[in-house]
Amino acid sequence: MRDTSDTSAPQGTWGQWLTNLFLRGLIGAALVLPYNVRLRFLGWAVEQIVAPLAGYRQRAEDQLALVYPEMPADERRAIARRVCNNFGRTLIENYSHPAFGERVAQMPVSGPGLAAVAKAKAEGRPVIFVTGHFGNFEAPRHALHALGYTVGGLYRPMSNTYFNAHYASTMEGISGPVFPQGRRGTMGFVRMLRDGGMGVLLFDVRSTAFDDIDFLGHPAPTATSAADIALRVNALVVPIFGTRRADGVTFDIVIEAPIAHSDPVTMMRDMTARLEARIAAHKDQWFWVHKRWRK
Repeated sequence: MRDTSDTSAPQGTWGQWLTNLFLRGLIGAALVLPYNVRLRFLGWAVEQIVAPLAGYRQRAEDQLALVYPEMPADERRAIARRVCNNFGRTLIENYSHPAFGERVAQMPVSGPGLAAVAKAKAEGRPVIFVTGHFGNFEAPRHALHALGYTVGGLYRPMSNTYFNAHYASTMEGISGPVFPQGRRGTMGFVRMLRDGGMGVLLFDVRSTAFDDIDFLGHPAPTATSAADIALRVNALVVPIFGTRRADGVTFDIVIEAPIAHSDPVTMMRDMTARLEARIAAHKDQWFWVHKRWRK
């Protein structure tokens, strides 16, 4: 085990340390495989081994039952398995930089927001790209980088500090700087935007310090940070999504029309509605393994 006298090292439980050790071994084994094989391998491993042991598959089924109570149990079970497979594929894709970025750079990017982003860049106006844990949420940032944009990020560190210590590095080196949520990280993110920068923020995690906003028909505690920051620095707010195609390897990358500035709650409801529309079309691509609602 690590030297606990090193206060800069991750702090966590023995269970988290063992989980990280197992996942690091799994990821390391996958990375020696050819690209498409490693995606299939880790998708299968998370679906069949990691998710059942960690309770992810059951959590996905439970949350699907909350949102879709009339859905047959076998359909929920099948969706939950595909959710976990996508989770595994996304994980190894994000550890496969720069190979993943090179492949995404060859995929088409579409959507009404492209022109607005180009205009903002020309004017030196900051841009906040918003998305959720859907498809592969890093694919659009790779695509935007390939189009010549420098895009940083604000991320929420994982509760498993051992795993987070190396997972955070998968977000670095893609494009612009990334900042962990918290006072210091948020200040760095805001400074980057004030300088006319661009950054991405995932808004669909449970944030119990904030009020509820309906998500998929049920109240869910939702941070208004994306809207708050956008209003503070007059940033363009643009939803982006990378939807995994049926081949399991390529993506449809869409830059949606900007979110109109209004008040923070209204803006967050608009962002939420954009994500809900994606989930309605591809139920198996949102990360139902995350705890999203209060109960």
